[in-house]
Amino acid sequence: MISSANSGMEKISESTSRGKKLAREQEEDDNKTEPEISESDFETLSLEQNLTFSYTLIALRIMRAQFPVIDKVTVQPFILRSQLYSCVKDRTQVDREIESLKKEKKLRVFKLNTGQDDHGIMFTEDYLMQCLLLALGGKVKDAHITVLINAGLLTRQLVDSNMYWFAIPNIGSVLKSLLQGRKELLSFLSRRKYKEMLMAPLEMKRFRMSMLDTRFHLRDLIGSGHLKTFNTPTGLAVRISKD
Repeated sequence: MISSANSGMEKISESTSRGKKLAREQEEDDNKTEPEISESDFETLSLEQNLTFSYTLIALRIMRAQFPVIDKVTVQPFILRSQLYSCVKDRTQVDREIESLKKEKKLRVFKLNTGQDDHGIMFTEDYLMQCLLLALGGKVKDAHITVLINAGLLTRQLVDSNMYWFAIPNIGSVLKSLLQGRKELLSFLSRRKYKEMLMAPLEMKRFRMSMLDTRFHLRDLIGSGHLKTFNTPTGLAVRISKD
């Protein structure tokens, strides 16, 4: 009886000790923190290394940091809605979080003339940097409207000359590059045997007709459904969608 009791106590003691060890290990794991990564760190990461994200705002900030540097054109970073669709898998989540950020006045969304479903997204703070008049607020006068139109920040609506759209200044040549880059990248892949290519070497491609980089175009075409990604033994690859 005593022996049995002692055996039971040993088992209880062993179980308790093991439980405490597991608790300590769990606490150590919980206290471990991921290394902080600034937005600037993402500029050097490949698309394969940061293709998807869990939250829309994180994706927006990272893609703003990765916006290509464009010679001879001064334009604040903007993100295409299609690019968000490429990296946050739940499109409903993307649309819902964009609307929430718009209500919080953190974002502005612009209809682009490059396609029926093309929208550009810009952080409000970046947009306000383009014209101090917008940041000052106050009563708007005709002279102010003229300044904004000349600066490319406003365009008149065709249906009503007294109504205006907010616009992104200096974006004309960038939108032209967007259209030409789409065509060039799809044409390049369509000439390959299986209309596919590994992401890493493809990202090194330089465009003849676009001032935007490959990463910008890949995110756009993946999010719009023109391209699809898939895993291979040698890394992530992309192919032209069949449907």
